[in-house]
Amino acid sequence: MPTKKEIETVIKILSKEYKTFTVPIVTEISELERNPFKVLISTLLSLRTKDETTSKATYRLFDVADTPQKMVKLSVKMIEKLIYPVGFYKVKALRIKDVCRLLLDKYKGEVPDDLDELLKIKGIGRKTANLVIGLGFGKPAICVDVHVHVIMNRLDWVNTKNPDQTEFALRSFLPKKYWIVLNDYLVAYGQNVCTTSYPKCGRCVLEKYCKYENKNMKRK
Repeated sequence: MPTKKEIETVIKILSKEYKTFTVPIVTEISELERNPFKVLISTLLSLRTKDETTSKATYRLFDVADTPQKMVKLSVKMIEKLIYPVGFYKVKALRIKDVCRLLLDKYKGEVPDDLDELLKIKGIGRKTANLVIGLGFGKPAICVDVHVHVIMNRLDWVNTKNPDQTEFALRSFLPKKYWIVLNDYLVAYGQNVCTTSYPKCGRCVLEKYCKYENKNMKRK
């Protein structure tokens, strides 16, 4: 577990680096407008898809339908057409339609602001639910995707086997003021420097703190 000083130092370094990278699409959506529904849909689209593809698909879809009420009026085929070529676009189109229908039927068209309630909705996992809580509602939430999971283990802040374990471990010691920004910083850093399969160790500003056993400073 890192010391308080190490946490503050690493977060400060990451915040500076973050400004040099392209903002993740879900964060961009939330910065334009704090809208839980748009955060939810853009997150569903982003799963297993590169940000550039997700960004184009998200804006195409929202240009046509940006509320649950408008979305349920679209056919699944139309949603597929609008979000193509995101990964698993057929599955995602059906899921988006089902989620919007449920929001209307059970939640009066509003996205729940409770983690446990979000997890009851089919197709919404902890990563998506935490992003909605954090970026959509501005409430403390730790979203852990593969980048957060990998980097936290490389820094030895946690010793975990999967993202869910990483989330619960971080909740035990990470100050709440860093909960929301952690995902933004590490996703951007993981996409550009500390990549999951071939980290660019030679460019890493966190090398001093890294415990990664396969570190290779020649990689740039």
